[in-house]
Amino acid sequence: MPHAYQPPQHRSRLTRRGRLLLLFTALLGIGLGAAVLVPLLSGTEAPEKPRQLLIPEGWRAPQVYAAVDKELRLPVGTTAASVATAGLALPAEAKGNPEGYLFPATYPVTSKTTPADLLATMVRTANQRLASKAVADGGRAHGMTPYQTATLASIIEAEADNPADMAKVARVVHNRLAKSMPLQMDSTLNYALNRNTVDVKVKDTRIDHPFNTYERQGLPPTPIDSPGLQAMAAAVAPAPGDWLFFVTVKPGDTRFSATYEEHRKHVAEFNRLRAAAAATPAATAPGRPARAQAGPPARAATPAASLTPAGRATPAAPAAPVR
Repeated sequence: MPHAYQPPQHRSRLTRRGRLLLLFTALLGIGLGAAVLVPLLSGTEAPEKPRQLLIPEGWRAPQVYAAVDKELRLPVGTTAASVATAGLALPAEAKGNPEGYLFPATYPVTSKTTPADLLATMVRTANQRLASKAVADGGRAHGMTPYQTATLASIIEAEADNPADMAKVARVVHNRLAKSMPLQMDSTLNYALNRNTVDVKVKDTRIDHPFNTYERQGLPPTPIDSPGLQAMAAAVAPAPGDWLFFVTVKPGDTRFSATYEEHRKHVAEFNRLRAAAAATPAATAPGRPARAQAGPPARAATPAASLTPAGRATPAAPAAPVR
């Protein structure tokens, strides 16, 4: 049966006014959505700007620990205590002691930084510098392990009055080692006694301590500070020379000598200048550790030590001062 006829259906059409109203409503909805979205986005915190922590060349590990504690606003001793569990990539020779591997540089720090993070980055950076081609190849040429290179570099960092003298100081150390002479470095005594001083006395040179390089031959058992790249480079590329002694007569004036007689003349000049300065004390440059020298120490109002042919320290006339 045929379907009943149905008249065609007409779509309702919006009038011009209706179309404008619909468009306005849509735009209003979008605008409201944007208005809600903007406040939500503006409430998002901006990335934290890192602070900068500077670790200078020549700092010892306890100084680094204290600086990290202060920068991270942690109780004193927190960073030192974290060493045992930080999983630091230290060589077996270090026996877990990061001295010499807390590389001096500027490190970014945020509220999320931990002591373990910073120490791990410092040690990783030191390993990278020691593994650089120039330092690694130079160390092997001198028969040194990377740890021995770090140890020698730490002495150079402590002893050199300025970077220009580092290669010469390295030569003195290499020459003494080659002759089986004690290094007689006051910097190692200062490390043993946990101090920085320009006065080393005879009794200091006689202490029974692994870092007493007056009594023990060879390098000390560990580094004595955090050496920078320049000191590392000098350790494996010493300047040519036959020097066995050096003394900084005054800032910027370090005298290197091949003979003890020549060295004593330079020491006499140092003592003369020091006596004159004693009458008018001068300020020491802030932040600089006491510098030492290769050779017998000087003492105020006490006979100093001199080298016998074998290189041993024995009581004698005033000799080389620390700087």
